[in-house]
Amino acid sequence: MIKRGVATFTLDHGQCPKWLYDRMVRLGREMIWIVADEYGPDEFVKRIADPVWFQSLGTVLAFDWNASGLTTILTAALKGAIRGQEKRLGIFICGGKGKTSRKTPDEIKDWGGQLSLPTSNVDNLVYNSKMAAKVDSGLIQDGFQIYHHSFFFSKNGAWAVVQQGMNTSNQTARRYHWHSEKVTDLVCEPHSGIISQTRTPTLNLTARESEGTRKVSTGLVQGNYRNLMSDIKVLRRHSSDLSKMVALKAGEKELTLLNLEGKEFFWHPVLLEDFSKSRYLEKVLLKVCDRKPDTYEELLSLSGVGPKTMRALSLVSEVVYGARPSYEDPARYSFAHGGKDGTPYPVDRKTYDTSINFFSRVVRKMKLPFSEKRKILERLEK
Repeated sequence: MIKRGVATFTLDHGQCPKWLYDRMVRLGREMIWIVADEYGPDEFVKRIADPVWFQSLGTVLAFDWNASGLTTILTAALKGAIRGQEKRLGIFICGGKGKTSRKTPDEIKDWGGQLSLPTSNVDNLVYNSKMAAKVDSGLIQDGFQIYHHSFFFSKNGAWAVVQQGMNTSNQTARRYHWHSEKVTDLVCEPHSGIISQTRTPTLNLTARESEGTRKVSTGLVQGNYRNLMSDIKVLRRHSSDLSKMVALKAGEKELTLLNLEGKEFFWHPVLLEDFSKSRYLEKVLLKVCDRKPDTYEELLSLSGVGPKTMRALSLVSEVVYGARPSYEDPARYSFAHGGKDGTPYPVDRKTYDTSINFFSRVVRKMKLPFSEKRKILERLEK
């Protein structure tokens, strides 16, 4: 079963040697052609959306399996491998690392024009690309700053997102995978089969358990701006003491805030912010309240709405209205095929053999010297 989700790796520094990059491009070209020919372009896109398969592909192409650089270098190598052959393959790769990631929408539109795709189809691809980046930065607040975003799509419209975030404090990187086939709601658990080496305190607004928060947050911006700012002022007055029960009297009405245990908020990023100085937040909330978005997804999609806005609305929803979001990291400890000691579950030999056989078949069909094929197969077996 294809798994999608998040993987965490140590942060790399330096550059990939040219000899290694050139080799990855050459081997990647061979592998893409075989996969596309044997299984079709949609299947290639689907497999890219699997973090385990993606990681395995990078390893087969001779990169370190647990290095963050695998994501950026492998994506660049694959993009270079199919350059000039995209239409024949029916596979298109847009975006990349840093400044290149911001070119993703333009690259999608450029391919849409060359392929004469309907404008609505192109707009939909661009929207999904932008929303994937917004969700992983604004709704999964795990301390990782997105710096790599790539968008894969086929001539049939299947798409996948591979993006990576950086946490400079603990020198790790985390990768996020999306696939069009299973994403039915962009703001509610768009990832599944998540894998990671580490877990971190997270405000997870995509969790099903955060549905109440999403509804209340949407309701807040659909209402009156002044009423919302009154709730924000509650946070300003009591943000330093959120762990206690607080009773406020406003005229004849009494507002009772939730009893929030200190363990819930000692790490919460909102405590590092001073709402009394958040003039930009006020400007964004005024704009959003004026637009009155119909859904949480539309709220997130609005220009200027980012992590801080979503944190503020989440905290108001919880503290004032009792809609508690999830603080569970969506990443889970997981392995490709289980462990020999039964952790996290017994080895699934059938799946294990299927994965090895898949790459073995592809490698054997590659037009390479026998000695080089043998080295790849030996690395795969390990």
